[in-house]
Amino acid sequence: MQDWQEALLVYSTDGGKIKPEAKEATRSVSSDGIVRIHRETKGRKGKGVSLIKGLDLAPDALKKLGTELKKKCGCGGAVKDGIIEVQTDDREKLRVLLTDKGYKVKLAGG
Repeated sequence: MQDWQEALLVYSTDGGKIKPEAKEATRSVSSDGIVRIHRETKGRKGKGVSLIKGLDLAPDALKKLGTELKKKCGCGGAVKDGIIEVQTDDREKLRVLLTDKGYKVKLAGG
């Protein structure tokens, strides 16, 4: 067989099922190292949600930070695709909490 035919695997009963490659978890990392807090209401029936983007943390550490922020704000939220969602409009409180942890923070968006 020629080399190009070996590289192209269409169907084979030789090795069983072909497993898809594992997808790495996405991370929301800003190129300038600044954490941005956005406010969003779109698609949430008018409820305001603060989105924290730009944290360069592992998924476990991101989840832990999200839990801590939600407890200190007294509200709910989630961690999705490297972005922390906190169900509050109080972006100033989030900014103070993140600044105390040593992050450079900017308020972005409406």
